[in-house]
Amino acid sequence: MSKQLSLDSALLKNYVTDSDFENLQQQVSTVHDSLLKKSCAGSDYTGWIDLPWSIESQLPRIKEIAAEIRDRADHLVSIGIGGSYLGARSAIDFLADPFLGNDRVIYFGHHIGSDYTASLLDYALQKNIYVNVISKSGTTTEPAIAFRLIRAALAKKYSRDELRMRIIATTDKAAGVLRGIADAEEYRSFVIEDDIGGRFSVLSPVGLLPIAVAGCDIDALVAGAADMAHFCKTEPNILANESLKYAAARYLLHEKGKKVEILSSFEPSAHSIAEWWKQLFGESEGKDGKGIYPTSANLTTDLHSLGQFMQEGTRCLFETFLTIGMARTRVPIPAVPGDSDQLNFLADRSVEFVNQQAYLATSYAHYEGDLPNMTITLAKRDEYTLGQLYYFFEFSVAISGLLLGLNPFNQPGVEAYKQNMFALLGKPGYEERKAALDRKIVGE
Repeated sequence: MSKQLSLDSALLKNYVTDSDFENLQQQVSTVHDSLLKKSCAGSDYTGWIDLPWSIESQLPRIKEIAAEIRDRADHLVSIGIGGSYLGARSAIDFLADPFLGNDRVIYFGHHIGSDYTASLLDYALQKNIYVNVISKSGTTTEPAIAFRLIRAALAKKYSRDELRMRIIATTDKAAGVLRGIADAEEYRSFVIEDDIGGRFSVLSPVGLLPIAVAGCDIDALVAGAADMAHFCKTEPNILANESLKYAAARYLLHEKGKKVEILSSFEPSAHSIAEWWKQLFGESEGKDGKGIYPTSANLTTDLHSLGQFMQEGTRCLFETFLTIGMARTRVPIPAVPGDSDQLNFLADRSVEFVNQQAYLATSYAHYEGDLPNMTITLAKRDEYTLGQLYYFFEFSVAISGLLLGLNPFNQPGVEAYKQNMFALLGKPGYEERKAALDRKIVGE
């Protein structure tokens, strides 16, 4: 394995020590063993563990359809929310040029903003469009509405046979509203396996088809994940396995009163990675009155807004930096005759160097301000490395959730707003709940 990821825990000292890790080893070994044997809580949803290998047979078809979309369409409209959206977007944004971007894939159904919806529908009528609707059940309100709207709009432009070729469903293999629509309309489809939850689905067709349409190398992405998976499964020692060490450090900090984790990055390309990470950790750990609240910061930008709180606010925080070891380009800072802006001390230094010093300055300042932190460093910004990062985080959150005594693979709390939303929208079967909510809203 060519490991492209490292974890530096030096600035956890005085909070978490090697002795703490060693004392936790037996507990970590127990949950590690239960995870791999699929005897842990939530074991029915552990298909992601072997996904980097089980997905290989589907890669040729995913790439074939992605190539067709790139050849025949201006855009793929990817409809989904949560894990049906965040994984693909995180990869595409991470790998894209920051200004040229990658607008081959556009997103719909990840919120219910009316103006965005109207603009997208109008834009779609002016372009050649394919649609990938991603939903296991087909009943999640936001993507279901988006799919109804885009189908109606595109029906004005394409014949039924043409539209049938342009819509691809990623859904349950046999059940659910979307599966029924896909079968009735004869849409091509990919399957979301029963044992893979949405937030663990980036390496399935849920994530891989949009990522491939964007032109990213999904073979390298999956290969990176497979190598990390092999390492995570075969190395049980906390001090030798970065994924286990990250999980253990989070658990130990939680037990010492650090209840909020900030994932901070000095790389704008990592913004959507943090959004994906927040769902992964928030849904996996935030239950039974337990868990670490995951949030994120884009630095140095947020040092000029959140920085004051991070340095001197309530001491419930710890921080994980996500850094990239090698920038793709070197941008030198020129010397200026007369030094009118007083920056000649940086002449011939690179912007990357300044960014690196900003990270070091921040990590030490935060540590000195009672904000313990650790750093995940990626060797470079490419698909293979990103595949390793995805699996690293997935394995870590499974271990840390199990250490907390939780089922890391369910999300019962997510249903609360959905049930209320169905009621308030007048969905049949929710009349009693609607009446109860109406009484609360008017203050009875």
